[in-house]
Amino acid sequence: MDKHDISVGLDIGTTKIVAMIGRKNEYGKVEILGVGKSKSMGVHRGVVNNITQTIQSIQQAVQEAEAAASEKIEEVTVGIAGQHIRSLQHSDYITRANSELVIDETDIDRLINQVHKLVMLPGEEIIHVLPQEFKVDGQAEIKEPIGMYGGRLEANFHVVVGQVSSIRNIGRCVKSAGLELGGITLEPLASANAVLSQEEKEAGVALIDIGGGTTDLAVFKDGIIRHTAVIPFGGNVITEDIKEGCSIIEKQAELLKMKFGSAWPGENKDNEIVSIPGLRGREPKEITLKNLSKIIHARVVEIIEQVYVEIKNYGHEEQKKKLIAGIVLTGGGSQLKHLKQLVEYITGMDTRIGYPNEHLAGDSDDDIASPLFATAVGLVMDGLKRQDRKKAEEAEEVHGEAEVEQGSETEPQAVVEEPVKERRSFLDKLTERVKEFLDNAE
Repeated sequence: MDKHDISVGLDIGTTKIVAMIGRKNEYGKVEILGVGKSKSMGVHRGVVNNITQTIQSIQQAVQEAEAAASEKIEEVTVGIAGQHIRSLQHSDYITRANSELVIDETDIDRLINQVHKLVMLPGEEIIHVLPQEFKVDGQAEIKEPIGMYGGRLEANFHVVVGQVSSIRNIGRCVKSAGLELGGITLEPLASANAVLSQEEKEAGVALIDIGGGTTDLAVFKDGIIRHTAVIPFGGNVITEDIKEGCSIIEKQAELLKMKFGSAWPGENKDNEIVSIPGLRGREPKEITLKNLSKIIHARVVEIIEQVYVEIKNYGHEEQKKKLIAGIVLTGGGSQLKHLKQLVEYITGMDTRIGYPNEHLAGDSDDDIASPLFATAVGLVMDGLKRQDRKKAEEAEEVHGEAEVEQGSETEPQAVVEEPVKERRSFLDKLTERVKEFLDNAE
């Protein structure tokens, strides 16, 4: 199989590391060829805190995926998340030298590159610059200004910022595991691509991805990402609470949560009891399911309320910003019983569980279409998109060269071609910088 046709997503999470190999089938859907999963050692709340252990976990997941797909993995698309990610809104403008010429890609690039020069806190770097709406000579709510006349081009931007060291550490782990860094993507965006439909993004939707160490939020409206946030709590904190509250070991707490846990205490009767084997000949422990639900409920309410504060920060209570499609829950934590009902109760918004089957081939395994793998599926899709873009650019270059040979005008081409690449690849630029840094560090 041609190496250029397959894409590998690497989801480095707090509880698990997933390597997923996929390709596009003839219907344009994503066909998953193999999945590898390993316990994540050395990652805390989405941030690498032990390089050696993370490398081992990555290698284990990659080997498992290679065996399942009978493919050799060389390049991966990696997701970044973690508590160091923050986002901000920013407005900027440029004054064009000649308003007699129409606005083109170069003008938009100039504006976006200007945003990249924003002064950040020490150690922080801009990861994404996402244009929201443009204004041309004061005329607002323009989605695509290319081809319009105007002297002053303004835009509102959604700027995502992260810590350089955390991103470099992830790059270091990937490289040391013997892999090439193909691309970097923000995990909430990857999950959103996997589980949301275009209609939902247009109508307005909040995606809540509940992972092991963090809960990621991405808010969309009118097809554009409007707000992102990372809350430093996830499924692990719930397990920790059960462990402390019931005086049992972590493994048992995790099993209890998954098998009997519920986010709604009213669901359990007082006489429902589960017995936990004691350690090394000690007496078994009896735990009432009502108590278990109360412990889970308290922590889940805290997580949802923090997410809801972020949704309010976006301003969804204003009529113009209303999220008509409500909330979509995904990630491993979304599988908790009665969570959907609790989220609806707290936020008053319609809620559904997001499965990444929207873009998967029809014969995909049910396990892969689990919310647990939403980010990994999104990363595979991102890798495939990047490849399509590369192919299109290469074809364009060949086409351009052919035209030059025929003596066609080269000027207009030079103006349009270069910036197209520039505009599409902020994360590609970040990937290049991380690669450069790692090469120089050796």
